[in-house]
Amino acid sequence: MGGTVSKAGRRLPKRAEAPSWAGARTPHPSDPPSNNPSSERGASERKTKEIEKDAHDPHFLANLSRLGPVRVDHMQTIPLSTPSTTTVARETSQLFKSRLESEHEASSTTPVHNRLHAVSLSYLFDERKSARSTQDIERLAKQYGIDASKLESLARYVSSPSVQSGSEKRTVEKDGEESLMIQAVWIDPHLRK
Repeated sequence: MGGTVSKAGRRLPKRAEAPSWAGARTPHPSDPPSNNPSSERGASERKTKEIEKDAHDPHFLANLSRLGPVRVDHMQTIPLSTPSTTTVARETSQLFKSRLESEHEASSTTPVHNRLHAVSLSYLFDERKSARSTQDIERLAKQYGIDASKLESLARYVSSPSVQSGSEKRTVEKDGEESLMIQAVWIDPHLRK
């Protein structure tokens, strides 16, 4: 069943010789210095035989010759205005325009419709918590110069800070520093139907 002829056909090919760098590793700083004189030498200003031998890589040379010579167009013109510089200029212009409008609104004595300072918005949200009807909310919105629909849209995501009564926790550290923790809560107005 197992003649020598069939066993000869199953032989694996002989392994090629391992490359010189196989199994090599970068030395760790705590490793003892190497006894190899070429590794101690490092870089050199002149090409030595060792450097020439190291530079001879047949795969690298084959890839270089396959790429061919480098083409350099010395007469290539670079456009002065690229899309990226135009975009940057437009965004910078928009930024300055926005800042100028903001400064104008801040220095103006007449309020701008649907625009409030943070402090005014906080007061508005505080007063909104005590509203009892939609008419109260509409009156507040009119008083602060904001649309009632904008106020309600904003109130879904933003509120002024409120604390829950009875949630105070006082702690005294080892160094005598006292800290007070109070739980914050979200309060919506209780509107009558």
